[in-house]
Amino acid sequence: MNTSTNILSAGDAERVGPAFSVDGMLAARNKTRQAIRDIAARVRPGMVEEDAVAMARQILIDSGLALSWHPTRVRFGRNTTKPMRQASEPGVVLQENDIFFIDIAPRHEAWEGDGGAAFVVGCNAGRHEEYVRCAQDAETVFHAARRAWNEQKLSGEELYAFAEHEARKRGWELNFDLPGHRVSDFPHAAIHTGSLAEFEGVPLAMRWILEIHLRHPDHTYGAFFEDMLLEDGDYV
Repeated sequence: MNTSTNILSAGDAERVGPAFSVDGMLAARNKTRQAIRDIAARVRPGMVEEDAVAMARQILIDSGLALSWHPTRVRFGRNTTKPMRQASEPGVVLQENDIFFIDIAPRHEAWEGDGGAAFVVGCNAGRHEEYVRCAQDAETVFHAARRAWNEQKLSGEELYAFAEHEARKRGWELNFDLPGHRVSDFPHAAIHTGSLAEFEGVPLAMRWILEIHLRHPDHTYGAFFEDMLLEDGDYV
C-alpha cells in the first residue's frame, strides 16, 4: 500500500498535509475503533458521565494515543440528544436500562482518528428495545449513506440528504448540527474547516468523517455513529 504523500485530491477542500499516508490514516482509524470498544467495555450502570469521560481519556493515553482536536465525550441518557458543541447536563448517571455513546478524536503519531458509536445497557423490554433500535439504526444509516455515496457518486450535500431520508423513514430525526468534516494528517483544520454536508463535490475516500446523530422526535434520547468515509473493502 502506498505510504507516500503523493495522493492527489480534487480542490483545496481535499488537500492533504506533508505527513499524509494511507497506512497512517488507516492505522489511526483502526486504533480509534479499538479504543471505542475498550471504553464501552468499561462503562457500567451507576457511573456518572463525568467519571466515564475521565476513564475514556485515560484509556486513550494508556493506548499511546494523543488527545486531539476535540474533547473526549461519553454521553449518557438524556445527554445523547445534545449537539456535540453543547455541554452535557452535569451529573447524569447511566441507568440500569439506558443508552450511551462515545465520541473520540485521538491522534496516532501524525494522523488523525475520529470515531463514535452508541451502546445500550440492560435487558428490560419496552424502551430498552427502542434504545437498541436507535443505536443500530445510527450505524445502519451511516453505512446506507456511505454505500450510496460510493455507488451513486453523491456529493456531500446529496449524501446528507440521503442520510436524512434514511433516518426519517426509520422514525428518527437527523441532527444537522453534526454535518461531517475533514480528516487528515494533523491538523486538518489547517487545510479545511468546512462541513461534509455543505461540500458540493463528490468526496474522496479517506478525507472525510461522516457523522450520523439520530434523535427520537421527542428528544428524550439519541444515538451516534461516525467513522471515516471509506469504500466497502476497508470495512471488516
